[in-house]
Amino acid sequence: MLTKIRRFLYGMIGYEFEAQAVEIRSSMESLFMVVTFGDLVGLPVIPSYYAMRLLPFVVPNIATWKRRILREHGFAENPELDLHGL
Repeated sequence: MLTKIRRFLYGMIGYEFEAQAVEIRSSMESLFMVVTFGDLVGLPVIPSYYAMRLLPFVVPNIATWKRRILREHGFAENPELDLHGL
């Protein structure tokens, strides 16, 4: 019974915060990747020493990052237009 109450309260209070935190983390990660490895998607960024040092750590994420950045975004995908709480 107590776990059901916890799950209900989490869904009522915490789920939206967690979803927003994941969304913010994703956008910050995309921004970091664009700044350091923007030349992979056509942005003229001079590769720095630090970007080359970070390259071995981000190689597993490059394919999904390129797919996410180069994907066309529709009008309804704007997070500003979400009806939070309605």
